[in-house]
Amino acid sequence: MAAKKKIDKAAAAKIRIQYYRSTIACPTNQKEVVRSLGLRKLNQIVERPDTPSMRGAVAKVPHLLRIIE
Repeated sequence: MAAKKKIDKAAAAKIRIQYYRSTIACPTNQKEVVRSLGLRKLNQIVERPDTPSMRGAVAKVPHLLRIIE
């Protein structure tokens, strides 16, 4: 039998990230952060796991992204 996985609330937590400002005239490393989060188009919203690494990536470019609660 396959063992059932227990999902705790911390692992299931998601954050919604919106790409709302263009990366035109931004440094290349900031463009890479936006692309690495899976954001391609303006006003696109993606769901990602709520982990310190995801929040850190968003904190690197707060002028381009916002977290929607």
